[in-house]
Amino acid sequence: MKVLIPGGAGYIGSHMVRYAQEYDYEVVVLDDFSTGHEWAVKDCEILRVNLLDQDKLSQLLKGRYFDGVIHFAAKSLVGESVKKPELYYRNNVIGTLNLVNEMLENDLNNLVFSSTAAIFGNPVTDKIAEDHSRNPINPYGQSKLMVESMLRDICSAHDFSATCLRYFNAAGAHESCEIGEAHDPETHLIPNVIKAALSNKSNLKVFGGDYPTPDGSCIRDYVHVTDLAQAHLLSLKHMQKNKGFSAFNLGNGDGFSVLEVIKGCEYIANKEIHYQVDGRRDGDPAVLVADNELSLRELNWNPEYSDINDIIKSAWSWHNSEKC
Repeated sequence: MKVLIPGGAGYIGSHMVRYAQEYDYEVVVLDDFSTGHEWAVKDCEILRVNLLDQDKLSQLLKGRYFDGVIHFAAKSLVGESVKKPELYYRNNVIGTLNLVNEMLENDLNNLVFSSTAAIFGNPVTDKIAEDHSRNPINPYGQSKLMVESMLRDICSAHDFSATCLRYFNAAGAHESCEIGEAHDPETHLIPNVIKAALSNKSNLKVFGGDYPTPDGSCIRDYVHVTDLAQAHLLSLKHMQKNKGFSAFNLGNGDGFSVLEVIKGCEYIANKEIHYQVDGRRDGDPAVLVADNELSLRELNWNPEYSDINDIIKSAWSWHNSEKC
């Protein structure tokens, strides 16, 4: 099978590329490398284009065939989205619409979309199922929800199938340590805690110590990036028999607070990690934990990394490697 992967040079996208290649998929990466890395993708064709460049996108995709499109290309910083919402609606919504238009023009009918748990906003249940109310509290989550709504309508109007995968907190790195999390700036918790441990500096900040949680810090559901990649290929297979629109939550179903993650990193690093408690970060819900029963059942998804310490260990190995 042949797949097109917009955003394939990014963190999750590059792991998707590697995972698909391991299962003998022919991969074509589409990326503008504004945040992705050329060193993170190899042994595949690369189409260098921004999704907002409709003319160039049309030229590159005209007459091409792919069994599926796995779409990661997006802006994804919650804090930045609050300060620059127009950037997120332009890149995430209009960019995706441009991609879908070209798919329709070229009879490419299967899309797996990288969505997010941020579409739900503040949860009203302990675990978030797919039918939970969707009230995003930041423009990043709102932009992803707008795309989901758009895809639902397009699936109803055309011979088109789209599966939206709502990630909770992606973490970890490939077992080879050849690729891993390398954002600039880095906003994710686990890599920042590991960097603090490796640098012996005490500039690690915990955003919010007064949330309505047992220790006052945010609680999140961490899912290994390789397990996310597995779910994407399973979604393509699911589409072969289940046409139209679908959505699945991807998380391990267990929540860990920021302070618990720091303790886990201390255990892996075998050292104390100093931190400072700062004010809350705009747009952050107190708790986000997945109900993953539907994805386990319908996709036959089988996450290999269910232990938070195993996820941290893989990230620790990456950040200690020569590649990082």
